[in-house]
Amino acid sequence: MSTETQAKSLPTASISRAAAAALIDAVRTAAEEIGFAVATAVTDAGGHLTAFERSDDAPFLTAEVAVDKAWTAASFRIATHVWNDYVTDHRISPLAHHPRLMAVGGGYPIIEDGKVVGGLGISGGTFEQDQQAAEAALNPSASSSRPRCRSAPSVRKPHRHYRHGRGGPATISCER
Repeated sequence: MSTETQAKSLPTASISRAAAAALIDAVRTAAEEIGFAVATAVTDAGGHLTAFERSDDAPFLTAEVAVDKAWTAASFRIATHVWNDYVTDHRISPLAHHPRLMAVGGGYPIIEDGKVVGGLGISGGTFEQDQQAAEAALNPSASSSRPRCRSAPSVRKPHRHYRHGRGGPATISCER
């Protein structure tokens, strides 16, 4: 018999509270520049809420939508707007009925060192505005007042049956 004990758990990378707060600040700035009231959610790699903020004027439903966009992005490791194409495929369309799946722009997985560390979800504007604010928050030139972050969007197929979509995972690394 082997004397080695088999590990019962794996280490999981997760976004830090400080990085989540920096993303929320960057989204708030981007939404103000674009001109809409915003709700922003950041989840950990498992889709559990890490940080959240809703502007005073953002409709109350934006809170739930932002959380679900972040959950969708973290769960499937792809941007939420890509789901619009996916749900038209009859083999995947049953997933559209999942109560938390958000197939509209504004949600991005947060990738660090090739691993999902969280999800970012934004709601309050049009899907284009939500998506634009998310991309601005993940862009290093979005704000000089937050920790410096590098964003390198890439596109990948999450599964061999999925069609190629725009807006894959975003990589974020924050320097302190």
